[in-house]
Amino acid sequence: MIKTILNNLRFYTSLIAAKGAYLGIKTLGKSSGTSFAGMLALKLYPDFLSKCPSYIKQKIITITGTNGKSTTSGLIAHILETAHQRVIHNVRGANMLTGVANVFALNLYPFKRFDYAVLESDEAYLTKLYDYVKSDCLVVTNLFRDQLDRYGELNTTASYIQNAIDKNSDLKLILNADDPLVSNFGNNRSAVYYGFENVVFAEAQKNSNAPEETFNCICGRPLQYSKQFFAQQGHYYCNCGFKRPECDYKADVEIYKDFSVIKVTHNGILSEFKIKLVGLYNAYNALAAIAAGFENGLNQSEIQKAFNTYKSIFGRTERRTIKGHSALIQLIKNPTGASEVLKTVDLKSNIIIAINDNYADGRDISWLWDSDFEQLKNAEKLVITSGTRANDMATRLKYAGIDQKKIIIEPDIRQAIEKACVNGDNVTILPSYTALLKIDKMKLN
Repeated sequence: MIKTILNNLRFYTSLIAAKGAYLGIKTLGKSSGTSFAGMLALKLYPDFLSKCPSYIKQKIITITGTNGKSTTSGLIAHILETAHQRVIHNVRGANMLTGVANVFALNLYPFKRFDYAVLESDEAYLTKLYDYVKSDCLVVTNLFRDQLDRYGELNTTASYIQNAIDKNSDLKLILNADDPLVSNFGNNRSAVYYGFENVVFAEAQKNSNAPEETFNCICGRPLQYSKQFFAQQGHYYCNCGFKRPECDYKADVEIYKDFSVIKVTHNGILSEFKIKLVGLYNAYNALAAIAAGFENGLNQSEIQKAFNTYKSIFGRTERRTIKGHSALIQLIKNPTGASEVLKTVDLKSNIIIAINDNYADGRDISWLWDSDFEQLKNAEKLVITSGTRANDMATRLKYAGIDQKKIIIEPDIRQAIEKACVNGDNVTILPSYTALLKIDKMKLN
């Protein structure tokens, strides 16, 4: 009894301290405040997160994967909120333990309860999160090569997620059936699968020049494909019997320049959705959110209503007006994700590529050479490289065949944006993670 009282006292003390610290740093303008309050809460009370689930009345939904975590979790949270559910969500994309603790610390109050928590988690930190928070549902988007200096090869990343899944026998999985590395998590587990049966590009689609990789089956043989959409995503099979699982959410998608139309069949019922996000990669994010919405009792009209009002977050196909210019900001951080984003770039815009090599970006920038920057070969206007690796990026563009007269090296990101905002031209900004954080702090309107 005394121990419980003391733990509750420590929890509320850390909660109050975290809120006070957040108010202080925001007043001083010293930080974006995505992790500091959570860091303090965990410092004062290491078991802080274990107390947080008691404030959630219905379900805790976690989302992980290499690409699409922020967009997928943002869509799921918005679907639930549009259906009048109270949701706590790490909307800023801070997805390590401190970031998750941060969003709880800033939103929890003694007598306030939420219906859902929607928590994006870094792949490597998911198993640590599950030490404190028991999740009801896990959505896994994809597994691509990403930050090899942090994660190692894909089997290492997969093992992080598998270890987390193994900690929770009651966890319901919502898995991308088109990714063989992801679908394998569903073996002998409660899982539902989503995937595309057919992908149609209603407008001209650029061919990718990104290096192809061979993906092996769990038995060690190279996988074969009847349909391959990009990277390892598609309809795969192996002579050993391993194959793409039957989907609970079967979808066809038509990809247009600025939106996609997704037709989903579930339990024999066809539902159609329109999502105002670009690219096949975002269609996958939307399909994951649709599956999560249906699995949580929502219907087609509720989900579509949310799609109609969804606003992209924090550099994930985010549209802004910067200094009177229309700007599109898209995070790039690994070869597959970057190559898919590069297919969608407006070659008539001024383009900024801002690459840092801080810890959160990954120190190893060799991924730039595996990304399809050849897609920018016919860029009509400026291509400005920025960030700590501006010179390396300019070298990569040179070998991609881009006219060197159009390439400008400007390491200072603010100055790069100033140089791009000319003559009323549209602007495309492709930043790595910490470059994106820096842009977000700038007053650019």
